[in-house]
Amino acid sequence: MKTQDYISIEERYGAHNYRPLDVVVHKAKGAWVTDVDGKKYLDCLAAYSAVNQGHCHPEILKAFVDQAKKVTLTSRAFRNDQLPLLYKMLHDLTGYEASLPMNTGVEAVETAVKAARKWGYTVKGIPENKAEIICATDNFHGRTTTIISFSTEAQYRNGFGPFTPGFPIVKYGDAGALKQAINENTAAFLVEPIQGEAGIVVPPDGYLREAARLCKENNVLLIADEIQSGLGRSGKLFAFEYEDIRPDMVIIGKALSGGFYPVSAVLSSKEILGVFTPGDHGSTFGGNPLAAAVACAALKVLKKEKLVDRSFKLGNYFIGKLRAIKNPHIKEVRGRGLWIGLVLDTKARPYCEALMKDNILCKETHDSVIRFAPPLIITKKEIDWACARIEKVIQSLA
Repeated sequence: MKTQDYISIEERYGAHNYRPLDVVVHKAKGAWVTDVDGKKYLDCLAAYSAVNQGHCHPEILKAFVDQAKKVTLTSRAFRNDQLPLLYKMLHDLTGYEASLPMNTGVEAVETAVKAARKWGYTVKGIPENKAEIICATDNFHGRTTTIISFSTEAQYRNGFGPFTPGFPIVKYGDAGALKQAINENTAAFLVEPIQGEAGIVVPPDGYLREAARLCKENNVLLIADEIQSGLGRSGKLFAFEYEDIRPDMVIIGKALSGGFYPVSAVLSSKEILGVFTPGDHGSTFGGNPLAAAVACAALKVLKKEKLVDRSFKLGNYFIGKLRAIKNPHIKEVRGRGLWIGLVLDTKARPYCEALMKDNILCKETHDSVIRFAPPLIITKKEIDWACARIEKVIQSLA
């Protein structure tokens, strides 16, 4: 079958909750994907940072296959010989005392919300059902009913109410607004150190540092959502490291499995995660042996291939190349590491469609921003190749 055949089947039988570019990927390796018609594309989205290590990385693939031949799922009713290894590796890599594994990123966010609330009641002494978790404008933490309750994006909420209470909203990047919102019932502040879906928005220098100070001063937990920004994407292991802070909880996912399997986790202290007792929270698949083996392999690749450092250096290079493009429609190029937003004064979708025709896959976000986030294994030569085509497309559409 050809591209249009697959598209027709999908359009006929699938729910229309996405608007993908009309490329039908058949296989992928490294930073490249190939469609069903044999055309190759440079992947500049990396599955929203899930394949930081590159598509089908051989070492992660081997771990996946080897473990799949042994045992894939035990549930947490029994122990397995892979989960303890993941716990230790996460501790050794990040320094956090404990972790709680889940599957998808949004499940990990829900886990952090539950932990913060229970900590607020059992440790801080907030009156029952009064705990608040402050969130930021333009956030994106997932799409469950509770999490869209603290979204400020109208489309994410439209038609899905009633919403879960207890989530005051403050302006992202405004530490003064956070200070005013904190009260005796505030359990936590949940924030993305860099906002991804909002268009790769980097907050003002000092914002996270001041937020961390305010949280500590008021006995409020600081929760960093690093699902997209973490594990090397921003040029640091975690984006919060740019401010030299230490959140009380860190939420990770996506690249934790290198794109092979849904794996996520909440990192924190034993005191905070210790609020959970058996039966409080769980997941049939969370922490399963296949997930744990894959995550360990993905983290080993991240470290062995020095992908965090690579992201920092090549990200600066990529940003520099994009900023050198002179065109009246380009308002700004922003980002950190290999996580870049090219902001236009017009809709970005036509540019993404044109880039697809020129063998580059990327995606628009918030209408006017093109997001570039290739696998961290991309080379300087591939960036040069991409930038030449990006400039050609931008100039041709002008």
